[in-house]
Amino acid sequence: MTYVIAQPCVDVLDKACIEECPVDCIYEGDRMLYIHPDECVDCGACEPVCPVEAIYYEDDVPDQWSDYTRANVDFFNDLGSPGGASKVGKINADDKMVAALPPQASEH
Repeated sequence: MTYVIAQPCVDVLDKACIEECPVDCIYEGDRMLYIHPDECVDCGACEPVCPVEAIYYEDDVPDQWSDYTRANVDFFNDLGSPGGASKVGKINADDKMVAALPPQASEH
């Protein structure tokens, strides 16, 4: 099991979760952040610091955002498991579902 970043992160990219993650498994795409499912240790440190409440335990992702579980996995299909987001830096791509979304209005 792992944590998943869902729709509220799209076009927000607050990054407070990155600062809290002890294993550096939260990667930055063009429009949102993604948690690497194989690198996440399920500590949950990222969840409470997300200002838009976009992070959920895999089993708790709301139904309307269930596709984000797949998106967080598929984002890493070409990247593999580099063993840490800080050494990779920003990835100029997104999952195809996220890339196709219209710009999201920020409430913050």
